[in-house]
Amino acid sequence: MGDEAAKIARMVKRIIDSGKARVLPTAELRHAADLAGEQLRKALDAFARLSVDDAVAIIRDDDHIDEEFDGFVRKLITYMMEDPRTISASLDLLTLAKAIERIGDHAKNIAEFIIYIVKGTDVRHSALEHVESITQ
Repeated sequence: MGDEAAKIARMVKRIIDSGKARVLPTAELRHAADLAGEQLRKALDAFARLSVDDAVAIIRDDDHIDEEFDGFVRKLITYMMEDPRTISASLDLLTLAKAIERIGDHAKNIAEFIIYIVKGTDVRHSALEHVESITQ
């Protein structure tokens, strides 16, 4: 996650220096970053308490960050099609969005690890319904 945070910092500086961010959508990106940060806080709290219930909630909520990312990508594609001059800045924002989405994925990985520690079952690559049935 530290590498992703460093990537975010580099990209934000690059975007600000270019001055092109003002014409592109960033509100959704800010919302996704807030979601990912909250997921990380929840994951660390669940790890400190070894809370399986909180871990399952984190896994369930990971879809929200993924949906935000997908919606943001669609919006960026629209901007790039309408004005090709925004392609460079849009690609920078896309890199930024992917780093945020990866932080959410890492929070989900922590949650899966919590379930493994407490229940002894590897739930990676399992459907949410299966994870919920194991943890009940």
